[in-house]
Amino acid sequence: MNMDKSSILGIIPARYHSTRLEGKPLLEIAGKPMIQHVYERSLEVIPELLVATDDNRIMETVQSFGGNVVMTDSNHSTGTNRCHEAYSIWSSIKKKEYKYIINIQGDEPLLEKDHLNKLIECFEDTEASIATLALKIGPSSSLKEGMVYLTFDQNKDALYFSRFPIPYLRDIPKDSWTKHRNYYQHIGIYGFKNDALSKFCSLKESGLEKTEKLEQLRWLEAGEQIKVGITEIPSHPVDTMEDLNKVRELFKSFEKI
Repeated sequence: MNMDKSSILGIIPARYHSTRLEGKPLLEIAGKPMIQHVYERSLEVIPELLVATDDNRIMETVQSFGGNVVMTDSNHSTGTNRCHEAYSIWSSIKKKEYKYIINIQGDEPLLEKDHLNKLIECFEDTEASIATLALKIGPSSSLKEGMVYLTFDQNKDALYFSRFPIPYLRDIPKDSWTKHRNYYQHIGIYGFKNDALSKFCSLKESGLEKTEKLEQLRWLEAGEQIKVGITEIPSHPVDTMEDLNKVRELFKSFEKI
């Protein structure tokens, strides 16, 4: 399927206030604010992008590099809800309905084209209404509790997401699990058909969602499916100052090549 990219709207939720790293979208990496790196990398795949923020400083920064941006409510419980409001605003401004909405994390300054392409390819299955991305973990990699892992069925539909490495290999030491089967780490970008985005945001927070603090479990617990795209290119999200420093060093190493 050669998807018409004009039917896609990419939305980057970007909050200023973060419990672990205040003002994260505006922190500088290689001479640019983080949000600009995410925007420019996303633009390599998706021709129409929109930043959804709740802060004037972020809005002015996005406008300064020529990006599209809308102001959204500061009280959204999830980035998905912020995307839904932004989509409604932008659709009204442009007088256009988009078939697919891609929710791109604003803290992924090293987002790869492969990440977005693999996500979009999920919609080659015309039955898919929500899609997300997983990183295939190598056999020499370690599994860390607190990261998000997932399992999926033979159709690449998600079975479960957890902050504990899954599946649990009962008779094998944990540090050897990746040598015995494939593990997949979740990369938190999502694709929605527009009606699925509306439906998701109308659902109440679910029990499993509250337990794991993972909003995608709301959809699974409601009996819906999430199609999973697979990448082998690592993601480098920035959640802490340590993450930021690592990403800054990666950018410096790229400059030397």
